[in-house]
Amino acid sequence: MSHSSGPTMTRQEAVSMTSKPISARVYSMTVALFAIGVITFIAGLFMNPDRVWRAFHADWLFFTVLSSAGITFVAVQRITTARWSREVVRFLEGYVAFLPVALVFLVLTVLAGKHHVFNWTHETPPVPEKVIYFNPTFFTIRVLVTFLIVTAISLWYVYTSVRLDVGMNPEWKGASWAEGLRARMRKGFGEERRELHSTHQLQGYLSIFVCLIFGFGWSVLAWDLSMGLSLHFQSALYGWWFFMGGWLNALGLLAILSIVWRNHLGNYEMIRENHFHDLGKLVFAFTAFWGYLTFGQYLVIWYGNLGEETHFMRLRLIGGWKVITLTSVVLVFVFPFFGLMGRAAKVFRPTLAFFAGASLVGMWLMRYIEVYPSTYGEVVGRAPFGGWEIGILALYVGAWGWTYAKFMDAFPRVRATLLTSPYRDEVQIPVDPETLEPLPAHE
Repeated sequence: MSHSSGPTMTRQEAVSMTSKPISARVYSMTVALFAIGVITFIAGLFMNPDRVWRAFHADWLFFTVLSSAGITFVAVQRITTARWSREVVRFLEGYVAFLPVALVFLVLTVLAGKHHVFNWTHETPPVPEKVIYFNPTFFTIRVLVTFLIVTAISLWYVYTSVRLDVGMNPEWKGASWAEGLRARMRKGFGEERRELHSTHQLQGYLSIFVCLIFGFGWSVLAWDLSMGLSLHFQSALYGWWFFMGGWLNALGLLAILSIVWRNHLGNYEMIRENHFHDLGKLVFAFTAFWGYLTFGQYLVIWYGNLGEETHFMRLRLIGGWKVITLTSVVLVFVFPFFGLMGRAAKVFRPTLAFFAGASLVGMWLMRYIEVYPSTYGEVVGRAPFGGWEIGILALYVGAWGWTYAKFMDAFPRVRATLLTSPYRDEVQIPVDPETLEPLPAHE
């Protein structure tokens, strides 16, 4: 990937070029979508509680693992000391704003909606080990603590990243809701070179934990909140398959958001063609990887031909579920894989947005197909898909969009310090933040 730092500019220029406020219409739209979703959800609690809770849960899986994966990708950029993404990586860091909301939504599901979502609340698991594993108290504590850790480490990491740019730009003003938070970031902020290296070193430690907690945490959450909906099914590959779908979506959404931000800001010097080429390559690569995991999981189950495994796949390939399952696979894998093979489709923004959007829609259908067949069983004719599902989707789109916009209006939208600091290239080599001397390679 390209490692060009882009055009030369001052820190003030970098910040001012990316500070155009988000339109009030965006906030109005997100609030309207959220209101539609809340009305749908409340109405559904009286008219069709099973369906709205299941839709609520499927959307939680889609939006939350996507948001968490985005922060993990940011941490990977630190581990690899990547320079190509400095202009666009803050667009990913904004994903963290949804995670506290997701924590509240998860509490609602496991406390108020569990009888409508999880089969173990009204069906005895088939083996004693699963009886213990799905003990209501053990399940609730395990799920909430795991996701709380995922949320906390993600917030901590993004805080350190944003603090560097807020502290280096004391005159910069953002959304009023974060005024106190910005003042806290600036308090005690020291000399530029020392702050740059101390932050870089702290992020080096944090990034490792972000990645480890993402992998282990979302494996547990995938088993509990997705695979565990079918009490007779288990797959050793399920956790990887699940969270790598979120990883793919995080990159696809970043590609779309980079196009949107470039147009909104009119910033054609900073967000360049090479960024879209790199993002297109990443979407293509992880589309192939997700397809590999999907086929690998399916092939082992098909070849083993064990009833406790094959029923999971068979259910999703018969009756009303079949069309949705096949559509999701086509949208997530077939379209992006073949569409993004060439360079032209990656750098031409409409095609990049189309294939990234197809992947997002397909994965949303995949989350639906993870939840609904396990809770409904076989259906004859049309699958339960309609107004309830679209209404709850509006709730999540509104909540995610509103929190993301609030974050992006509150903090600098670009890593101005790492783009403009005269010491920015020093972070490619480990430095002792106290002495500012290079560390031996083994340290």
